[in-house]
Amino acid sequence: MASDVGFVEYVCDQMSDAGRIRSRKMFGEFAVYCDDKLVALVCDDQLFVKPTPGGRAFIGSPVESPPYEGAKPAFLIEGRIDDREWLTGLVEVTARELPAPKPKKAKKAKKPTAT
Repeated sequence: MASDVGFVEYVCDQMSDAGRIRSRKMFGEFAVYCDDKLVALVCDDQLFVKPTPGGRAFIGSPVESPPYEGAKPAFLIEGRIDDREWLTGLVEVTARELPAPKPKKAKKAKKPTAT
């Protein structure tokens, strides 16, 4: 079941004080980025935050679950999505611990073919 766009927009708005938040649709679900770092996934209208040591300490006793079949477990956020300050803090801690995205390689121009 694909996630509702309205839910994704709400989640992104709730964490918008953490940095530049954006979402990207992927295979019917959504990836959530903070300052270009992938910090969370929204799958089946549930929020899954990437696990980090700081995130674990921030949450205390996180519920871990894979966002989709075959995925590594992530922190399943239930009952705290409406707490804007708490969610912002979690995303800030998580983004701080994740590595910067690797720069994308420039595409090479195609060589003209001889005719």
